[in-house]
Amino acid sequence: MPASLTLRTRTAISVPLLLIGSLAMTACGSDAKAGSSADPTKSVEVIPGVTVKADQKLHAGLSDQTRRNGVVRVATDLPYPPFEMFTSVGSKQMTGIDYDLGQALAARLGVRFEFSPQKFDGLLPAVQAGKFDVVMSAMTDKKERQSAVDFVDYLNAGPGWLVKKGNPTRLEKITDVCGKAVGVQSGTNHQQLLKDRQATCKAAGLPAIKVLAFSKDSEAQLALRSGRVVADYLDEVTAAWVASTTDDGKTFSTVTGDQAVGPHSPSPMGIGVSKSDARLSQSIRAALQSLMDDGTYVKILKKYHVPGIAIPKATVNAGL
Repeated sequence: MPASLTLRTRTAISVPLLLIGSLAMTACGSDAKAGSSADPTKSVEVIPGVTVKADQKLHAGLSDQTRRNGVVRVATDLPYPPFEMFTSVGSKQMTGIDYDLGQALAARLGVRFEFSPQKFDGLLPAVQAGKFDVVMSAMTDKKERQSAVDFVDYLNAGPGWLVKKGNPTRLEKITDVCGKAVGVQSGTNHQQLLKDRQATCKAAGLPAIKVLAFSKDSEAQLALRSGRVVADYLDEVTAAWVASTTDDGKTFSTVTGDQAVGPHSPSPMGIGVSKSDARLSQSIRAALQSLMDDGTYVKILKKYHVPGIAIPKATVNAGL
């Protein structure tokens, strides 16, 4: 999830977090709010103090089937705070940047976005199989993924390291992890970036990075706690969130910047939309642009203290 902007510091906010200890929670049900039929005429409060009104023209631009169903099925991978998480331990009610933005898009389009948890590496196959219409899961828009879905680009955030508090291994440059065990979530762009980093180690005459891939980033965090890995490679926004909220900020620190994370392309994060409905991707793009234009988009990012990852224009398949 590379970017040209780097978020180096961020304060914790007062949204209850699904902490690492909640891994045992069952996450197979769909969004608890997805119940009644959508009303294409009403306004919806998507976050406290921010109301989004449906746009009849945008609603009319949806396919007949989507308008008839009134539902867009959204796959997401939880937990990956602050993008997607549960409001509290034991709850199935979701929150996070992607969830809130999804509710805003749904309100503008006059439909419901029904979120369901899936493993990250199964998100695109599930859309291709017709089980879901959309992926909202902090996914990097990459050329190779564009064969599976069309991306509506909506954010830009670079990679970062999550390390133990105080950075005891002194991770300061990318070659500092050569020969050491690091964690990463499987199927992510960060896993591919770590593969690319192996050439840097080899060129420096150093042993290869020992990459341990986990199905959930929270599992990589557990490995970091236990000492199985010296660092966890993920996007800098999530790294900052985890470091600032876990155990009141006493357990983890972050390491960011190009010297430490290595070179990366400026590919944005995208909302992956099924290629079987071209009208849906264009409708979501138009709805997103309208939320950018009226300020709703940046208000959602400010709720999570990350306005710096905003992009100025909603594009389609701009990833490299």
